[in-house]
This record gives sequence, C-alpha cells and structure tokens, in this order.
Amino acid sequence: MIIGVPRETKDSEFRVALTPAAAEVLVRTGHEVWIEAGAGAGCGFSDLEYGKRGVRVVADHGEVLGAPLVVKVKEPQPSEYSLLQPGTALFCYLHLAPARDLTQALLDRGVVAIAFETVELPDGSLPLLTPMSEIAGKTAVQMAAYYLARVNGGSGKLLGGVPGVPPCHVVVLGAGVAGYSAAALALGMGARVTLINRGIERLRQLSQVLHGSLTTMGSTPQAIAHAVEGADVLVGAVLVTGARAPLLVTREMVASMQPGSVVADISIDQGGCIETSRPTSHSHPVYTAEGVIHYCVDNMPGVYPQSSTLALSNVILPYVLKLAEMGVMKAVESDAPLAKGVNIYRGHLTHPAVAESLGLPYSELDQLTGQ
Repeated sequence: MIIGVPRETKDSEFRVALTPAAAEVLVRTGHEVWIEAGAGAGCGFSDLEYGKRGVRVVADHGEVLGAPLVVKVKEPQPSEYSLLQPGTALFCYLHLAPARDLTQALLDRGVVAIAFETVELPDGSLPLLTPMSEIAGKTAVQMAAYYLARVNGGSGKLLGGVPGVPPCHVVVLGAGVAGYSAAALALGMGARVTLINRGIERLRQLSQVLHGSLTTMGSTPQAIAHAVEGADVLVGAVLVTGARAPLLVTREMVASMQPGSVVADISIDQGGCIETSRPTSHSHPVYTAEGVIHYCVDNMPGVYPQSSTLALSNVILPYVLKLAEMGVMKAVESDAPLAKGVNIYRGHLTHPAVAESLGLPYSELDQLTGQ
C-alpha cells in the first residue's frame, strides 16, 4: 500500500507522523511511503534521512494527500479539504466534536477518517492519545510558570516559591493522563496542587503515587468555584472520549482569580472546559480575559516536536502496519479498538459521541460495512 505522510500546515505545527525509522519498517514490509519534502525538518529529520530509508520524497502536497492511506498528525486545514480524495483513509488526530466545518468537509469528501484520539482499548484507555496527553500536561504547567513572570504579563509569582515565600496554588481539573502529568510536574516544581476529579477511586490511586503538597477533591460546582478562586494557575484537563469537553468553570469563576493568574486549558482541542477559553496558536498563544492570562493552544505538544514525534510514531506504527498489511476495512473489522477510531466512513458519521456533540445523524459502522 502507498502511505502518504504530508507536511503539517497547522500554525507552527512541526511534528511529523512517522520518523525515518518507523517509515523504514513500512518500506521493509513491502509498502511504499511517500513523505512531503520538508515534513520532518521541524523536528530534526531531513529529507535525505528519509530517502536513505527507502522513502520517496515528494514535492507536491496534493499528491501526498491523495495517497490511499494518509497518516498525519493534526486535522486537515481548510486549504486541504479539496485535496482529499474519496475513499482515502485519513489517520490522524481529528477532535471533531467542536469542529462542525471540518466534520462536514470530511463527510462531503467521502473519506474514511480514523481519529487517533478515539482508538480505545477494552479498559477504556486511549493508546494513541496517551503520549500526547502526557506531553500536554507537562507543557501546560511549564507555560503557566513562564506566563506568571511579570515580564510576560503575569502576577510575578514563582511557581515553587522559595524559603519564607509560599508557592503558587495550581488547580488541575481532571485526573486522567494529562491531569496526572500536570499535577506531577507542578508538584515537582514545588507548587501546592489541588487535583479535582469526578472519580474518587482515581483520586485515591493518585494520592498514593503523587508526593508533595497535594489536595484531592471530588468534582462539584462548589468545590471547583472554591478552588479556582484561590488558584494562581488553573489547568483544564477534562476529557470525555470523542465528545465535547464539559464546561466546568464559568466566567464568574475565572473573574474571581487574582489578576495575572494563568489558565491553561488542555481540553481546548475538544472545545475547552472553561467558559473564557478559546483556541489559540503557537504564533499567538495567549490572551487576557477577566484579568487572567489564557494559554489555550489546541496543539500544545507541537511546541516540543522532536519529543512528541518520537512518542507519537512509536504508538501509531503498529496500527499503520495493520492498516497497510490488511487493508483499511479488514484491519478495522479485525481490531475493535481501531474500529472505535473510525469517526467518518464514506459520508457517514460513525462515532456516537461526535454525532451527539454536533447534533448530526449517527450511523453504526457495522451496518455500513456489512460486518
């Protein structure tokens, strides 16, 4: 099978879906990999390095997007919609729940769109989202610490404090992979952390493994409002697989924070869990609302593209191999977790949470494919 790996066109997105080593695995198993010229440059992989691994370097963006299987990092941008070919299998992060225009474009183009973030194992874990959630959680805290600096518009507080000066209070909403990673790094930097989650058993588990000044709280509107009022940093890390993120923090809650505090909403790629959040980019990462700095970049891991690319390529390669070896639909039919990743199948919306979030008709994948 021909596998196309395009250069990412989203603002300041320097990741690439496959490293040269991963691409070589596909080539050695008899497949043809096309990579767009310059696709790996942003994370340190040259065209020459890909070429030495047997990868064909292609100059034309549209040609790569026209491959039978397109593997990329982020969702297609509006300029790319018309380049997608009917029947093409698109394998990438999609985050369709808050993205009606993108969803409609993919439906209209007749592609098979498989979302990394909804490939789901029987235990509910998300193997292709996990490494990026880990990086996003850490990135959110690092960026919050940066923007707390007075020269960056913040309150001028040092996240971990110093002897005789109290540390900052970091509130983390959600104790999944991203929330855990954010809390762990904040604690490691010396901050005082409040971790809020709906599931108490998860809080019990994390209280055993996280060390430092940690408070855990069950998720109620009153608990969130109380914690947010005293927060120097608020990290939104709430995820409902495939669905739009629930709105947990109101504008009034944000307004109760001290001026120069920081919001980092990791949930923004699923619509955000904070009322004042809106997507930003690496070129223009922050804005101020209610006197609070908001960092809401919807591709946070892209700021560390080499680490992110290595982590992503490691986890997607087995799935890419299966799709290429078996063909897309046979692979999906044989792999229930991969089937959960199919959000769109040839003009039909096939993920229930996405359909519900957008108010669009839902179709069972089994019925469409005759399984």
